[in-house]
Amino acid sequence: MAKPAKCISVQQAKQLQNNWVSTREPAITQARGGQQDTREVVFNIAELEEFLDYVKAESTKQGVTNPGVRLYFAAYNNMSSDYATVFLSATMSDDKHADNNYDIEPYNTITAGFPPKNY
Repeated sequence: MAKPAKCISVQQAKQLQNNWVSTREPAITQARGGQQDTREVVFNIAELEEFLDYVKAESTKQGVTNPGVRLYFAAYNNMSSDYATVFLSATMSDDKHADNNYDIEPYNTITAGFPPKNY
């Protein structure tokens, strides 16, 4: 299989992550009273494929021919966790301005690294 066209180099990924850590992590840690937050999550490939298959199938049923998936930053607020997380939401197309498809339930993973791993 050929490498996907939109892959970036490891060096570019490290720089992007470093940009986030140096510009956002200090403010988040300060806002959390000095407590560092999660900044990376791990997806199970089989579960991610299952979600993408679900989005494709449900979108096809709805007549959505080119669905997309939007990644949202989020945070828990309950007795067991107040860490950051992400969830994936199906969209009506792959356009960045596409509406969310609220007829397809989002996907969330609670597998987050703590303390956070640097890339």
